[in-house]
Amino acid sequence: MKGIAGRQSRGLPLGARMVCADNSGAKIVSLINVKAWHGVARRVPAAGVGDMFIASVKKGGPDVRAKVVYAVVIRQKRPYRRADGSIISFEENAAVLVTPDGEVRGSEIKGPVAREAAERWPRIAAIASTIV
Repeated sequence: MKGIAGRQSRGLPLGARMVCADNSGAKIVSLINVKAWHGVARRVPAAGVGDMFIASVKKGGPDVRAKVVYAVVIRQKRPYRRADGSIISFEENAAVLVTPDGEVRGSEIKGPVAREAAERWPRIAAIASTIV
């Protein structure tokens, strides 16, 4: 699994809370660990746009609250550089809940989805309303 292209600084370290932008029942999720993270000693794992991570649901419906789930970052507030040289950032950090193999748990996504996440996860691109 690849993350953001190049040596980007990822904007969401462990413990970061973000909005859940799908209709799976979760409202706020907290980042626990990043899948396929290859860091160095004592460096805190961090996630960026398009990364899959393990999350804990902090707010949401009773069926998903306090559960450990998989999620994918679709928006990040920290600016990052694209391959064409443009710099992009969003108003908030957001994620969508997925299964371990990348299937989206909800049926719709609220708000825009970053192009990097849509290219990497085709099931997210299929139900995204706007891709930026």
